Amino acid sequence: MSAHEAHVPTRDEVIAGSDRVSSRTLRLTCIVLAAIGTLIFLIGAFTGNDRAWRALLFNWLYFTTISSAGVMFVAVQRITTARWSRSIIRFLEGYVAFLPVAFVLLLVILLGRHHIFWWSNVVSEIPEKRVYLKPSFVFLRTISALAIIVALSLWYIYTSVRLDVGLAPEAGAGWARGLRERMRRGYRDERREIHSTHSLQGKLAVWLGFAFVYGWISLAWDLSMSLDPHFQSTMYGWWVFMGGWVAALASFTIITMAWRKYLNRYDLITERHFHDLGKLCFAFTAFWGYLTFGQYLVIWYGNLGEETHWMRLRLIHPWMGLTLATVAMMFVIPFFGLLSRAAKVYLPTMVIFALSTVFGLWFHRYLEVYPSVYGTAVAGVPFGLWEIGIGVGYLGIWGCCYLAFMDAFPRFRFTLMTSPFRDEVQVPVNAKTMEPLPAHE
Repeated sequence: MSAHEAHVPTRDEVIAGSDRVSSRTLRLTCIVLAAIGTLIFLIGAFTGNDRAWRALLFNWLYFTTISSAGVMFVAVQRITTARWSRSIIRFLEGYVAFLPVAFVLLLVILLGRHHIFWWSNVVSEIPEKRVYLKPSFVFLRTISALAIIVALSLWYIYTSVRLDVGLAPEAGAGWARGLRERMRRGYRDERREIHSTHSLQGKLAVWLGFAFVYGWISLAWDLSMSLDPHFQSTMYGWWVFMGGWVAALASFTIITMAWRKYLNRYDLITERHFHDLGKLCFAFTAFWGYLTFGQYLVIWYGNLGEETHWMRLRLIHPWMGLTLATVAMMFVIPFFGLLSRAAKVYLPTMVIFALSTVFGLWFHRYLEVYPSVYGTAVAGVPFGLWEIGIGVGYLGIWGCCYLAFMDAFPRFRFTLMTSPFRDEVQVPVNAKTMEPLPAHE
């Protein structure tokens, strides 16, 4: 082997040790957190506490946008036929496990709409919004949008996992044994499966991209922007889902570090991966800053009362301190912190800047919801047991879903890491005849 040839691990080398069951302590911790958060919400719901429902909404926006954006980033890897992420992308695919739960929680939120949304209790004075925010119309849009996103996300990750399950020895959590058996049915030869999966994913990834963008714009308008009776911004939807995107990348970076250490796979997850993830975190932090300032600039320059009041409310007492802290966590700290290569590849600093984004988005979601609901009618920021307790519950539920997925399926995309046909997908072929497709197709 020459000095310039990279070592390609064998399939057995990749699989060896990668099926280590997740920490029992971590799983138990997630269960306890989920139980605590659920109990706190149920107490609030049965006592008619509005803050419990509002905390349920803003935490839903936080965890669901991150999970959905994580799956969308996986799909983008297919659209761009990326190869750099093959050894780590399964850690992000696990984000899909929360989405079915998020769909159920959306139904719960809509059930308690009277505690959150003004349009559920009062008919709008604005004729256009009277139609658009009619509860039955909102339900149809939100449920349909999320259902399409969840269905396409599950389908896409199913095809990705199936490619590895079909070639892997039977292993994994018992709850998914039947699902793994189903994945193996009809599994053909390796080369044909790689190409047919690649072809199908090419279509799914594009449709998921459309569903993600249009769906989250609609969901952001209906579940977040509509909390203010008069505010409207065409950039709002982009601002919401791109916040989830950058936080998904930041959390993905932290989780990848944790898996590398837990599985002791320093051979497969290298400094190069963290450098690439750091560059992505930096780039999309800059893009989030661009969207934030772009939205603010247009509103400031237009100087229309129905727009400026939304920004002004968050820049006066009692919300100003939290707003400035959120801008610092979402933009100032990670942007200037990740300028250098050293900050990206030195893991302690990368963790600090990634955590800044992860926590920053949580406060971002809080500021989307609470000021619009409470205005200036409160002496201090309403932040305490309900917001933290229910947030902790969401974290526990998300952790339970994620670990269940990771314990059930292969931890690495070993097929595309080790197959002798792995790079044939750079030249598309007809999955039935295996003949190369014309360039225009």
